Amino acid sequence: MEIKLSFLGAAQNVTGSRYMVEVNGSRVLVECGLYQERQLVDRNWDPFPVPAKSIDAVLLTHAHLDHCGLLPKLVREGFRGPIHCTPATAEIARIILLDAAHLQEEDVAYKIKRHRKEGRKPKREVRPLYTTADAERTNLHFQTHPYAKTVPIARGISATFCNAGHVFGASTIMLHAETNGQTRNVLFSGDVGREDMPIVADPAVPRAADYVLIESTYGDRKHATRGDVADELAKVINDTVATGNVVIPSFALERSQDLLYHLNELTLTKKIPQVAVYLDSPMAIGITQVFAKHPELYDEEMTRRVNQARSPFELPGLQMTLTTNESKGINRIKHGAIIIAGSGMCTGGRVKHHLLNNIMRPECTVLFAGYQAVGTLGRQIAEGAPEVRILGRMCPVKANIARIGGFSAHADRDELTDWIRGLPRAPQEVFVVHGEPGAANHFRQHLADATGWKVTVPSYADTVTLT
Repeated sequence: MEIKLSFLGAAQNVTGSRYMVEVNGSRVLVECGLYQERQLVDRNWDPFPVPAKSIDAVLLTHAHLDHCGLLPKLVREGFRGPIHCTPATAEIARIILLDAAHLQEEDVAYKIKRHRKEGRKPKREVRPLYTTADAERTNLHFQTHPYAKTVPIARGISATFCNAGHVFGASTIMLHAETNGQTRNVLFSGDVGREDMPIVADPAVPRAADYVLIESTYGDRKHATRGDVADELAKVINDTVATGNVVIPSFALERSQDLLYHLNELTLTKKIPQVAVYLDSPMAIGITQVFAKHPELYDEEMTRRVNQARSPFELPGLQMTLTTNESKGINRIKHGAIIIAGSGMCTGGRVKHHLLNNIMRPECTVLFAGYQAVGTLGRQIAEGAPEVRILGRMCPVKANIARIGGFSAHADRDELTDWIRGLPRAPQEVFVVHGEPGAANHFRQHLADATGWKVTVPSYADTVTLT
């Protein structure tokens, strides 16, 4: 029995998750993510390594762009099969992909206008990676499945989706490959969540697997203790809002909702003053509505808060700004505002405009509550760059820069180790993916030392044979 597994993304880097499984003449793609690191974004434009029409199906762990953001390109290039995931993931992915396409079209129009004004001729044609029409066609391909049910995928291949505890609707995927009367189980961790996080239930204990692909985003570190999050958030707000604004670049999925959860608790307990909170992201607003639609995915604490009429989605002072004019209106506010806007790594979207209006003001704070990949604008700011380029303009960084790590929806080194050690027996091999080289190699050594298992770190475009 032979299974070919190719690492087509998120191998010694964090974004662009893509893994090809070939067995019995079938080709299945697990994840189809967008590269977001600046030095790797050109890979988004490369042709797929196999014809898109030759791929039988795609399996999706969750709806973050680095896991689903290349799906419209795949469809445009000829993919005609189903995209399998959970119902909440499908609903959220539809929102995220349409928003991503729209932002690309807007960014292209803005760049063309700027280039004309500056008299510049770009090196290559300025066009979107894909369009809203491509995203709309992609939405027709989703097929949804509940947790813990094994479903057929392609000839000789089935899959089981289990709760990953990472973001709303997120899954780990167990791929079952059968040929010549033998079955091999390959577990794809997707992004593993943490226990006792707001809103979502804890990660499910993994089932027995012959091979495991495990993420390592935080594989070289431990998060701050959970109790620090609320206190640190309250301190940043209380130190800033009297004279300036707090700008929080935020992922539309999970991070924005977690922020609303904590801001609601801090406001109700009077640990921060009631201030205007702007959720300035049509995508985050749409996703928040999906959260409200699927209470069956809430953990016990979130269910209790909703039943007590203390839903974080009804936070006092919350204003959801859908239109561009509403977003521009926030720029007139000089203090007393908390602005939550996408994108989470400052790679596009409305947050760039809010950074442009606040990052040069020493009375303001830019607060990072999420991972910033190497090469992104967010990483540059978070690491203390004295000057950054925003929307074509060089801006001196004068605002306070703060980071809160406890918000992360990714398991840290020890939490990842605990999760994978829940396997009922040792796998034949573990592949460490979805992490920068330092984090991936550190976690490889840590996991090998802790378990005695065979653990490797694959490189981009590697193909291995699983027996």
